[in-house]
Amino acid sequence: MRSSAEMSILVVDDSRMSRALIKALLEKSGYKNVKTAESASEAFEILGINGETVRETPDIDLVLLDIVMRDMDGIEACRRIKCEKLLRDIPVVMVTGKSNKETFEKAFESGAMDFISKPVDKIELKARIGSALSLKMETDRRKNRELKLIKLAEQLEQANKELHRLSSIDGLTGIANRRTFDKMVDKEWKRALRQERPIALAMIDIDYFKPYNDHYGHQEGDDCLKKVARCIANSLKRPGDFVARYGGEEFVIIFPEITGENATTIADLVRKAVADLKLPHELSKAGDYVSISVGVAVTVPLPGSSHTELIKKADSALYQAKETGRNKVVGNF
Repeated sequence: MRSSAEMSILVVDDSRMSRALIKALLEKSGYKNVKTAESASEAFEILGINGETVRETPDIDLVLLDIVMRDMDGIEACRRIKCEKLLRDIPVVMVTGKSNKETFEKAFESGAMDFISKPVDKIELKARIGSALSLKMETDRRKNRELKLIKLAEQLEQANKELHRLSSIDGLTGIANRRTFDKMVDKEWKRALRQERPIALAMIDIDYFKPYNDHYGHQEGDDCLKKVARCIANSLKRPGDFVARYGGEEFVIIFPEITGENATTIADLVRKAVADLKLPHELSKAGDYVSISVGVAVTVPLPGSSHTELIKKADSALYQAKETGRNKVVGNF
């Protein structure tokens, strides 16, 4: 943090003599960065006010502003400065030879924080400038703390989002995990119940995955799970369809608002897509490549029913697919 002596002061006065006197007094008091302007318009240029909104905070910490000037009086100039969001925290101290109450009220209403009387007294000038700059330094410290808190809050929000994301996906395959499926199926079941619309579920199992894992090794087994998961996810084109890893080599798809026939058709497209991967599987009894068996169930939820019934029906259909040769889709409607 800068010291008050290093802070920047802008002296605005249309009198060359007054500007020079105040600048000299400030410099003798130890202030190293004193700028001057002979009019409100010149001050606006220094402050970055060019008829448009100020886009960058200027390097000015305090404005000493004469009330009586030719092009624009100090009160109006102060009001214009305080209209700019990036300039509002810059203290404005009025320099005036007037002492009437009405002038002071208007100046305070425009945003001025203090007054210095003319002719300028060195001790008064030093005291009031010191007070104004102390306020500016404290304001800057507060703003810096607020910015740090905002940044920390943003970082915390991002961390929470990432934590939520990580807690909702399967660490190996990158698709939704069982926990997320449980939440989603409950949500879709309740929606289907309210709307009296059908909901379908497809239970998927990789055929003869244990022999695959034993023969090719766990690393290849993990790669197989990743490829199959990605293939299933990429095969789903309807916006509402949802895939998750159910556990082990099992996956599950939720099909909102769909008939059993259409759900079975999509499930078979998924099965064919996995077959088209042509992942060699020497120990499979269902073919030369990795394949999947799928059980599909569909229902229109009734009051008092549960989605666990739908899962059981889909699981029963999957069992039939596996018992009747695998690498196929069986529906249970």
